[in-house]
Amino acid sequence: MTELPAGSEVEVIITCLEMTTRPEGPRPDMPMGPPMALLSAEAPPAWYFLDLYRAVGQDYEWTDRFEDDPEDLRRWLADPQVTLWTLMRSGWPAGFFVLDGRAEGEVELSYFGLVPEAVGMGLGLWLLRTAVHLGWDRPGIRRLMVETCTLDHPRALGLYQRAGFEPVSQARKTRILSRPRQMTPPGRSTEDHA
Repeated sequence: MTELPAGSEVEVIITCLEMTTRPEGPRPDMPMGPPMALLSAEAPPAWYFLDLYRAVGQDYEWTDRFEDDPEDLRRWLADPQVTLWTLMRSGWPAGFFVLDGRAEGEVELSYFGLVPEAVGMGLGLWLLRTAVHLGWDRPGIRRLMVETCTLDHPRALGLYQRAGFEPVSQARKTRILSRPRQMTPPGRSTEDHA
C-alpha cells in the first residue's frame, strides 16, 4: 500500500450491481447483543442525513452530497419514495441506508454503511439483507440496484454479492482525494502488500 496525500488524482472503478428476484426466505433476525432498533425517518432534515453520510463515508471519500444544493437535498429527503433508515445500537447511530424508489419498478440502495465503531461487529450483512427485504417489500418492484467503488470499504463488493446482488457493469473515472489515504497501486491486489 502507498500513502497518497490529499489532492492526489486516483483512478476509481465503479461497479453497478442489481438483483432481479426477491431473495428466498424470511427477513433476517436482528443480531443478539446490545439493544438495537432500525428506525425509518420521515422527511429527515438534511443535517441529519449529512451527519450520517459523514460518519459512515468520511474514510471512503463520500463528499459529493456536501456539494449539493441544500434545497435539492431537502426535496430528495422529503420525497415519499425515498426512505432513510438508521440502525441505532446502544443509543447511538451505528449505520444507515437509503432506499430510493422514485423510478418505476426499481429501488436503488442509494447509500449503505456502518460507522467505523460498528464495523466488525457482524452487523453489515444483517443490515444489508434487511435493506434488501425492505426494498422488495415495495409494490411493483422488478429490480433492486446498488453501486460501489474501489474507494469504498474493501469488503463492500463481496458483501453485496453475498447478499444476492450481481455485477452488471463497471466504469472508470478519476477522483481527487480530499484527505490522505492508503491505496493499492493500480494493477496490484491488496494481498500483494499483506
